[in-house]
Amino acid sequence: MTTVAVTGATGKTGRVVVADLVEHGIGVRAVDIDVSPAQRALFDAIGVPLLRADLTDYGQAVDALAGADAVVHLANIPAPGLAPAPYTLTTNTAMNDNVFLAAVQVGLSRVVWASSETTLGLPFDTPPRYAPVDEEHYPYPTSTYALSKVLGETAATHIAEWSGIPFVGLRLSNVHVPEDYRRVPSYWPDPATRRWNLWGYVDARDVAAACRLSLTAPVTGAQSFVIAAADTIMNRPSAELLAETFPEVRLTRPVETYETLLSIARAREVLGYEPQHSWRDEITER
Repeated sequence: MTTVAVTGATGKTGRVVVADLVEHGIGVRAVDIDVSPAQRALFDAIGVPLLRADLTDYGQAVDALAGADAVVHLANIPAPGLAPAPYTLTTNTAMNDNVFLAAVQVGLSRVVWASSETTLGLPFDTPPRYAPVDEEHYPYPTSTYALSKVLGETAATHIAEWSGIPFVGLRLSNVHVPEDYRRVPSYWPDPATRRWNLWGYVDARDVAAACRLSLTAPVTGAQSFVIAAADTIMNRPSAELLAETFPEVRLTRPVETYETLLSIARAREVLGYEPQHSWRDEITER
């Protein structure tokens, strides 16, 4: 890849993705609607142009992607509850559709984009059918945010068929950066507070690696992958947590002591994804 457009580049995950691509010698065009002078200066310092674009407008999406070889599309309202539910659905769907169709219009070689673990049934107010939850535990949207991601995956499937462009959807778990880890011990007294995603999380640096690997992975059509840390965010064994909180949910295989209950086996096999970061490396309290 010579140049990769990264949408949502000024966000928590986007900044880490941009830095990772630059570190690996890949040219980046950063795109976001939220562009302050301080952010522009930050991107100027690493030699990355920062373009302000509203991706709910198709013409701006085409302009943002023109001249790139591929796109890592992260721009979206990033979680349920941040905006009125219908607005989340229509805004995210417009951005996803516009970026996907713009990728076809300008002839990109690949689309990598942020889907979500919420497509798998989160929050698990209704217990999952089994654990570890994998790519087949889909689609179970329980919010308009999750529905926007399911609609995105459906659109990606058909646009990939029409265009021949590979689409890689990353069903990201709850993204953490190192400064977020100071809150982790507060989760431990009550496992129910984090049962909504089976105690999952993912480090933004591992998300960045997954995005980079997805740009060249041997993928055809539209495929989606769970992207999580290798462990849970808790200090108790995973099987014990599951048995206590969801006694009716069966384990489909034995799990290691603190192993994630959001299966990353498929991402490992197809993308070569191997998480390198854990809260256990950042805090000593157990």
